[in-house]
Amino acid sequence: MAGLKGLKKQRRIQIIALAVVALAVATALIGYAMQDGINFFRSPTQVLEDPPSPNEVFRVGGLVVEGSVVRDDGAAVRFSVTDTNATVPVSYTGVLPDLFAEGEGIVALGRMEGQTFVATEVLAKHDETYMPKEVVEALKEQGVYKDPNAKPES
Repeated sequence: MAGLKGLKKQRRIQIIALAVVALAVATALIGYAMQDGINFFRSPTQVLEDPPSPNEVFRVGGLVVEGSVVRDDGAAVRFSVTDTNATVPVSYTGVLPDLFAEGEGIVALGRMEGQTFVATEVLAKHDETYMPKEVVEALKEQGVYKDPNAKPES
């Protein structure tokens, strides 16, 4: 009878150890799978101060510089994005969102090729007051963010 209790206790310990190992393996596999799906946001200032590796896919956001949009033949477009402190040239081939405009906030997904950010996706604001959270934070860090909902001082 005493041997049976020891066997049950040993079996419980084995099951718990196996569950811990399975949980660790599952966590590692999830982390590995998400590694390619995580796209970090950078402001133009961060891109120029600490250039990413050529193969790194990330998001850059800011305001489209007035007068910088150049449409080439076909669907190719070149423009610049700024956080009012630094400016990064962007090249994109595809159809831009309807709300894309100069002086408005955007976030682009892609990678750096030389000194130009080559975008694979461009996202624009969705209403008159929207600006991506990361862009607002970057502009606030620069001290140039103006809240569109703020009432003018009289």
